[in-house]
Amino acid sequence: MSATHICPNCQSDLTYENEGLMACSQCFHEWDPAAEAATSDAPGLKVVDSNGNELLNGDSVIVIKDLPVKGMPRPVKAGTKVKNIRLTDGDHNIDCKIEGFGAMGLKSEFVRKA
Repeated sequence: MSATHICPNCQSDLTYENEGLMACSQCFHEWDPAAEAATSDAPGLKVVDSNGNELLNGDSVIVIKDLPVKGMPRPVKAGTKVKNIRLTDGDHNIDCKIEGFGAMGLKSEFVRKA
């Protein structure tokens, strides 16, 4: 089985290969993973964690402090491991899925590389 690809449309990890393209079983979006790799490794995008280690797409990180989540009764606890992150531009430069919370954006200053 190949590496897990995240759907760029709905952020689902339930994807599969279909005639050279990747397809999402949740929203039925199809895309070319080679084109995704070329755009996701943008040369100008460098994200570092709280310790100064460079983060890459697909890395795992650990949350270093309790983070309150708007609309949720409990925070994301320190020590929570987040797998298969995606790097983005902007204030919240990590897109991820956290079990029990769903898809969300994190700031790299509140995580460390696992």
